[in-house]
Parts: sequence; C-alpha cells; structure tokens
Amino acid sequence: MSSLADLPAAASVLLEESREEAVILFEGPMGAGKTTLIKELCRQLGVHENVSSPTFALVNEYETATGNLIYHFDFYRIKDEREALEMGVLEYFDSGRMCLIEWPSLIPNLLPEKYLHVSMQPAAEGEERIMVIKKV
Repeated sequence: MSSLADLPAAASVLLEESREEAVILFEGPMGAGKTTLIKELCRQLGVHENVSSPTFALVNEYETATGNLIYHFDFYRIKDEREALEMGVLEYFDSGRMCLIEWPSLIPNLLPEKYLHVSMQPAAEGEERIMVIKKV
C-alpha cells in the first residue's frame, strides 16, 4: 500500500490472500498502520461495531455481517507467553475463526504452523507505507 487512499485496495488483496489462512500476523513499528489496516479489513468483512486496538484487553471480538467472529489481538503490553496461554490464546487460534494479531513477535512459541504474515513499514517520508505479505 502506498498511501491511505490505497488502503481499501490493500485490504482487499490481503483478504484474497487470506482465504486459506485463518490467522494473520501484523508486524511493524508503532504507527506503521497495523490497526488502521485491521479496521479496513473488518469494514470490508461487514463489521459494524467500533474496531480498536485491544492493547489493554489483549483481545477484541467482532462479528461480521454474515455472523462470523473475528478475534483481534494486540500483544504489545504482554509480559510473557504464559499470560497469552492463560487467556486461552491457543483455543482462539484453533477455533478456525479469523485471528488478527498485532505484535506476534512477543508470542513466537505460541503461533500456529500456518499463517499469513504482514510486514508493515512507514516509508521514508509522509503517510506512505510499505506492506509485504508472506504465507508461512
């Protein structure tokens, strides 16, 4: 994605790429646009409620227009992987429902074998972002 105007197209491509993977990891520095992209993904999936980063709750649950559930995780403030285990993160990942994970590098030993990895980086200037999608 090169700018905010390209966000809907970038989210559409990501949704197409994620058809086979329920878990999508979002990596990038603070302010890279991870939550903004997740908001657009949810909008395109028909989520009508407010989508926000679950920084303190660790996970938010959203319902799509078709009744499917989406789990949105933010592990930025997690102390260790044990905390994620205690909240039942493995059950979420095994649910078959879409799991959108910000700061997955903080729970490396808990990630499923298959997922889609989205790396986001701010470009040198302005509001442009560089997004790389990789299936693992």
